[in-house]
Formats: sequence, structure tokens, C-alpha cells
Amino acid sequence: MKKLFIIPLLFSATLLNAESLHYSETVNVISSEPIYKTITTRTPYQECWDEEVSQNGSNESPIGALIGGVAGGILGNQVGGGSGKTAATVGGAIVGTLVGKNLSEKGSGSSIQRRCVTKYEEKSAEKLVGYKNIGEYKGKTITKYSDRPLSTIQVEISVNY
Repeated sequence: MKKLFIIPLLFSATLLNAESLHYSETVNVISSEPIYKTITTRTPYQECWDEEVSQNGSNESPIGALIGGVAGGILGNQVGGGSGKTAATVGGAIVGTLVGKNLSEKGSGSSIQRRCVTKYEEKSAEKLVGYKNIGEYKGKTITKYSDRPLSTIQVEISVNY
């Protein structure tokens, strides 16, 4: 029974006597390599143009052509004489119809509007983001990243016994 009590007691005493040692060493840097990252920026800009826009949606109103045709026929009838009177009346009606249609399209509520669209210009550039510093300690390669090249690296060592 005494053996069962003594063995755990000895094991606990060994654990309580365990110690550790901490110290640091300085390691010379063998090489410092710059690290770059590609940065892309998008700058917005606008492309604009003027556009004629109809207000009422349909420019095909027959009223302007009808009024122009009647007015042209009356004027043609006044100008012509004899057998040319019929030709002048028909010609006046045709020209009046075309002029009346054209005028009714222009006066039908169309307007000039400014249209714009946003586009983006992309630019890529390499940006320095830091340095990869490499050293060697007792046959092992050590790497430390930093914002500038280093000449030494501080190594923390812990020994437990």
C-alpha cells in the first residue's frame, strides 16, 4: 500500500521541480526580398451626349399634313391658270402636305435632352507591401516579414527541463 502512495508523490515532486529557461539571440539576415502586390484602381467618369426626344411618343400626326395639303392646294389653285391650274393645284397640295407633315413633326413636343452614362477607367500598379527577411539559426531557415529590410532578426528561445 505504501508503494501506491509513494509513486504518485514522487511523480508530482518531479513535475514541481521542472524549470524553464527563456533567452533571445540575434541572427544576421542573409537576404531581404521586397514583396509587391498588384493594386487595381477604378476611376469613374461620365460620357455625355445630346439626344432629341419626342414628348408625345408618336410624331405621325395627320393633322399637319392635311392642313398643309389644303393650304398648298389653295395656293396652287391661285397661281395656275387654264389647263395648268389643275397641275398647280395638285403640285401645291403635294408640296403643302410634305411641308405640313415636316412642320408638325418638329413642333410635336420634341426636345433635346442631355444623356450621360458612367464608365470606369481601370489602372493597375505594383505596390511595395513589405519585405521578406531571411536568416539562418542552427541549420534552420527563419523568415520574418517587415515593412523595411532588416539587418538582424531577434529569436526568442525557450528551454523546458
